Amino acid sequence: MSRNADNTTAVNPRHAFDVAALERYMEAHVAGFAGPLSVRQFAGGQSNPTFFLESPSGAYVLRKKPPGELLPSAHAVDREYRVMSALGPTDVPVPRMYALCEDEAVLGQAFYIMDWVEGRVFRDPAAPGVTPEERREIYRSLAESLARLHRVDYQAVGLGDYGRPGNYYERQIGRWTKQFEASKFEDMPSMDKLGPWLAERIPQDDTAAIAHGDFRLENTVVHPTEPRIVAILDWELSTIGHPLADVGLSLLPLYLPAGTPTGFKEPVDAAAIGIPTAAEYVAEYCRHVGRERIEHFEYYVIFSMFRWASIFQGIAMRARTGTAASENAHAYGAAAGTVADLAWALAQRQPG
Repeated sequence: MSRNADNTTAVNPRHAFDVAALERYMEAHVAGFAGPLSVRQFAGGQSNPTFFLESPSGAYVLRKKPPGELLPSAHAVDREYRVMSALGPTDVPVPRMYALCEDEAVLGQAFYIMDWVEGRVFRDPAAPGVTPEERREIYRSLAESLARLHRVDYQAVGLGDYGRPGNYYERQIGRWTKQFEASKFEDMPSMDKLGPWLAERIPQDDTAAIAHGDFRLENTVVHPTEPRIVAILDWELSTIGHPLADVGLSLLPLYLPAGTPTGFKEPVDAAAIGIPTAAEYVAEYCRHVGRERIEHFEYYVIFSMFRWASIFQGIAMRARTGTAASENAHAYGAAAGTVADLAWALAQRQPG
């Protein structure tokens, strides 16, 4: 656990930018801003470098594309800004958005500025440092926050063209297969099997909602003292899609071995420390979203593992090409194979 402002380091020289240019931009585009700025970089994050900005007028967060050659459609800071701006008036907890700059002449890459939300960020899904009772309430709030997102009428908030409703899994399986192939530098037989397996079993339920795309405890801010989510962050992979993909992804720590990126840092007895079982978490989500149950919910877990393996492979490739935002990106290459193998093993245990 860390207070989100404490989880910072000096700016990585590879991600450094002209602070004076940023001050000039904020004076012109951020209401109430007054310099000077001090800048620190948030630790973690594999895609878009993120920075903590302090000034006499308050604290802000800047998120921008990384330098270097980028994969098509990746690092979509404009989409992050748009979806959080649209969700601002709803009951979904998101930070206030201030400005989006797509003029690369300002800092070298596109970026946006949002409010800094004070609270706790748990990099470990075991949520260390809290009691089992608090941990259970945090996970209940996580499920409720996801349900709030999926209840939003995306047409009504101006996101009717944010993605293509329908055929979500067909399109996503194709996308992540292509992304994996573009990043692959070694054979991975499980990935070759998972795509067809998933495609043959796409659920008939074609519900459409705002899908976060990377929904997990680490991508939220928890209230400084209360066990509730006060902000959902990292919307780069969001789209109009099938809501249950988010449910499956948020369950991954219960399926991944400890030490896997995004999994528990150390082996834990999840039930003993207050973390709900997969079935309990799904039931809590269903209660808040108004759904009776989720049939064969492990399909969505397997899909998320397939997608995660492709993302991990992309991170490993960015490490090879020098465009990864995080210094530990090399570790993700091995994790891609591990996650793919686990997903294929879980697939073999499914009925039918």
